[in-house]
Amino acid sequence: MQSSKVVIIGTGFVGMSYAYSLVNQGAVEELVLIDINKDKAVGESMDLNHGLAFSPRKMKIYAGDYADCKDANLVVITAGVNQKDGETRIHLLNRNAQIMKAVVKNVMESGFSGIFLVASNPVDILTYVAWKESGLPSSRVIGSGTSLDTARLRYLISSKLNISVSNIHAYILGEHGDTEFVCWSNAFVGAKPILNVIEDMKEIDFEDLDKIYTDVKNAAYEIIQKKSATYYAIGMALVKITMAILNNENRILPISVLNEGVYAVEPDVYIGLPAVLNKDGVHHVVKMKLSAEEMVKLNRSANMLRSHLDEMEF
Repeated sequence: MQSSKVVIIGTGFVGMSYAYSLVNQGAVEELVLIDINKDKAVGESMDLNHGLAFSPRKMKIYAGDYADCKDANLVVITAGVNQKDGETRIHLLNRNAQIMKAVVKNVMESGFSGIFLVASNPVDILTYVAWKESGLPSSRVIGSGTSLDTARLRYLISSKLNISVSNIHAYILGEHGDTEFVCWSNAFVGAKPILNVIEDMKEIDFEDLDKIYTDVKNAAYEIIQKKSATYYAIGMALVKITMAILNNENRILPISVLNEGVYAVEPDVYIGLPAVLNKDGVHHVVKMKLSAEEMVKLNRSANMLRSHLDEMEF
């Protein structure tokens, strides 16, 4: 692995689940933690350092400040207020948009020229805010998008079919939120379309697909109700995105990206779509052939995001 430096801004549940996963997987050479509560960042860095004897590689981990962003490959923003029980991600918008603007401004003042990865919710809108505030090319400002939703989808399909999750190839597209949808027309089990699998396997039927979608869409709400927040799985998803960038993998992941006319929907929004990621950020958005119904759903999602952006002042 080449020299790699990641800065995490926000040492809450998501930020530290991500940091913990990075350390356990030996994903980076240098890890910087920044938080408005400097003591929290110092304590977290101490705790992680004490586990380095058990990690797969040597790492430099410390609490820093915005000046440390200057030579970072990747700045990952998890800062923001938490989603409350019964609150949709969109309700977080106005509370977190101002935080995002301030964070990005501070990062850019350091001379940062790497890639932004946004995980704060509502992620699609806040990634757009980060892009506008940074002045960077859209290829270098991305959000976690529907990567976690897609992981949930693949897990549920895997459990239903008793097939390894690594052989489930399916995507959640659209907003990371209530208007997201499953792209069933491009869902495969191994090399076999899932719609054909239903015809051949008694374990699953068309009604199960609706339940799987509903369970994916409501998963965050259920977890928040039971334990106040979700963080382990998104932390691992962020590592997968990080490694695709740092290792120049050209890996396809469903992330929040600027559409820019690839799909025939509102182009000026960040939205969850499959994209090829490498050391330069987004190489290109993968254009899949969607069904007419799926295009309607993608349009609905994009238009909803645009309507919220139009209400904002930034």
